[in-house]
Amino acid sequence: MKALFINPEYPDTYWSFRHALTFEGKRSAFPPLGLMTVSALLPRPWQRKLIDMNVRTLKSSDIEWADIVFVTAMLVQKDSLREVVKRCKALGKRVVLGGPYVTTSVEDLSEADHIFLGEAETTLPEFVKDLERGEAKRLYQASERPQLCLTPIPDFGLVDLKRYSAMSIQYSRGCPFQCEFCDIIEIYGRIPRTKSNEQMIAEMDALRGIGWRGTVFIVDDNFIGNKKNVKRLLPELEKWQERNGNPFDLLTEASLNLAEDDDLLDGMRRARFRRVFLGIETPVEESLKEAKKPQNMRGNLLDSVRKIQSYGMEVMAGFIVGFDNDPEDIFERQINFIRESAIPLAMVGLLTALPDTQLWRRLKQEGRLLAESCGENTSDGLNFIPKMDKDRLIEGYQVIMRTIYSPREYYQRALECLKRVPKDGDIPHRFGFISGAIALSRIALVLGIFDRERMEFWRYFRRAARDHRENFAVSMRLAAMGYHFRKLAESYG
Repeated sequence: MKALFINPEYPDTYWSFRHALTFEGKRSAFPPLGLMTVSALLPRPWQRKLIDMNVRTLKSSDIEWADIVFVTAMLVQKDSLREVVKRCKALGKRVVLGGPYVTTSVEDLSEADHIFLGEAETTLPEFVKDLERGEAKRLYQASERPQLCLTPIPDFGLVDLKRYSAMSIQYSRGCPFQCEFCDIIEIYGRIPRTKSNEQMIAEMDALRGIGWRGTVFIVDDNFIGNKKNVKRLLPELEKWQERNGNPFDLLTEASLNLAEDDDLLDGMRRARFRRVFLGIETPVEESLKEAKKPQNMRGNLLDSVRKIQSYGMEVMAGFIVGFDNDPEDIFERQINFIRESAIPLAMVGLLTALPDTQLWRRLKQEGRLLAESCGENTSDGLNFIPKMDKDRLIEGYQVIMRTIYSPREYYQRALECLKRVPKDGDIPHRFGFISGAIALSRIALVLGIFDRERMEFWRYFRRAARDHRENFAVSMRLAAMGYHFRKLAESYG
């Protein structure tokens, strides 16, 4: 059996980092971990090929090669997904769909031959047996959420490492909180399930074994959802890093209550977590209550961010405008908070009602739901009727984006971030001399010569070289990221 795995194309988003990746000579930030995991669940004699449309074109010859096609997608990929399914069916191929979008979609996906809802650790082996008997069903849905001890080491070898800026692994699924707008708790539940320490070490070994060095993104939606298990894992990660010459810098997502736990912060620092994405959402307490985020109301938000930064982790964060309780000055308050928190990589989005979330159900009951979300919250579209005047909300959102990603504003936050996040002196430089020099020359050429804001770049360059020489590579990465976000902001008008 020849199995083709297809990852549909992403539009430009916060997480795509597309405009920044060109400086590094990469095509995509992260590989399709879900498809690599699905591959590992299939019989070993099957032949495999993975096409990530974010790094290369899907050719008709790729589809013609296959006996069966597996496609996954997040909501933001749905347009590309439809085109992929259409092409595959036109060539007479059996198509299997799964993933977050398929699981939560309210749309009819009638062209697919087989649909998987939820996690596939138990249902995919059942499908293979049914397929061998000629009795494969159209719909497979797990009766319960599987324990992650059933999850195999992903087939990392399916992807071309040179095309990606980072590799991905997963430790846990689920989150203990109940944020109204979040679909993670609907898909994966509120009881975080984790892999064993042995599984995680085996995946790290596998990545190192295929030659990966650099950033590894632990893709959990809340890495610290199960604090007890995380605290058992971190010492093992620290030992593994030391034993193998510290090959990886780690990145993950976490809830803000990370700032409350010094032992957890210290363990993450020792294990070489260098960046963490937080869901801060808003500095307005009434809006946090509305969003059901009490974990963000236990202390001062700015103090929490500063504390995490003090443990050597650059803070990335998500922010939202459009809550019913947002005051008229919410836009200025968000700008001021982002400025004072020294968070360079701030993802600001309009509130969006994702399918089958608590927010979706509430707005539908109130008669305020308009359409399915496009899945991209950093755009100026709304899929519900807000309490604030719609034009005022969109205009204010655009002001936030233009302000925080104007070069002077952004570079100042980046410099303040470099000041707050201490440099660990024994971190090796993650790029070879040649590749690092090439990336720097591209940044200097685009931002320092051709860009209309080149004067701001050279001011930043001089201050970074003077005051943060030991962190200069990080300062240039931040400059490249700032260019990506400015391009996004400009596209929103």
